[in-house]
Amino acid sequence: MSDKHSASRARALANELRELRRAAGMTTRQAADALGISSASLNRNELGTRMPCAEEVSALLVIYGVHGVARERVLALARAANPAGWWETGRSTLPRQLPTLITFEAQATRITHFQPLTVPGLLQTHAYTRAIREASGAVEDDTEAQVAARAGRQTVLTRPKNPPSYEAILDEAALRRPFGGAGAMADQLRHIVAVAALPNVTVRVIPFSRGSYPLFGPYVLLEFTRAPAIVHLEHRQASGFLDQPEDTDPFRPLTDTLKEFALEPADTTEFLARLAAEYDER
Repeated sequence: MSDKHSASRARALANELRELRRAAGMTTRQAADALGISSASLNRNELGTRMPCAEEVSALLVIYGVHGVARERVLALARAANPAGWWETGRSTLPRQLPTLITFEAQATRITHFQPLTVPGLLQTHAYTRAIREASGAVEDDTEAQVAARAGRQTVLTRPKNPPSYEAILDEAALRRPFGGAGAMADQLRHIVAVAALPNVTVRVIPFSRGSYPLFGPYVLLEFTRAPAIVHLEHRQASGFLDQPEDTDPFRPLTDTLKEFALEPADTTEFLARLAAEYDER
């Protein structure tokens, strides 16, 4: 893309974002606070002197209540102006996409998380999160920042008004890897049982005894009342969002397939309790 075309699209995007904020009845300070950036940064977005990444634009559209065709049109403009923005690569203490993910989790009516490798973030204890970070070589300050961020995200499951329906599907392998040691794992498993007792939470485990199944990497499927579904994919060196129906639709039948191999929720609770007892005996 030429610099001329990029500049013109950045200016068009800036105009769109300014008008959408005004239509939502928000000041730049209110919008910036909701997104977690400075007012100065938001002002530069609306002047066209700062190029927001596509995930930041997506979060602003949620804040402004923009859905459907209008949302897709603005996101297409954001991607055209900054085509590399939707995916993040490399390693960082707190990913740039974390504010966007938190926003989507807060707005979603249903969240489905498949995790074959580790306990899903919304179900992790502080000790387990620390152990995961330490195993990856993170320094102490980075670890505590991650623990705090994850603890904040977990409150979405217990908020008083309209918490999302949350379903986690775990491979037994994620529960057999003793991050933090046997004691930490026993506490982690009992914590999952406690969270699974919430009326809006369902946990299923695919045990080794069920044999082989279509194995895919971890994903989070976020569904909304009046907006298209979004899938978040997260790996060590790259993470990002899928938001086109042709990309997100296959995750629904995939989830149904995984559930066919998984234990029912009540059987999962018994499985977790037995495994926690095994850790206690070590």
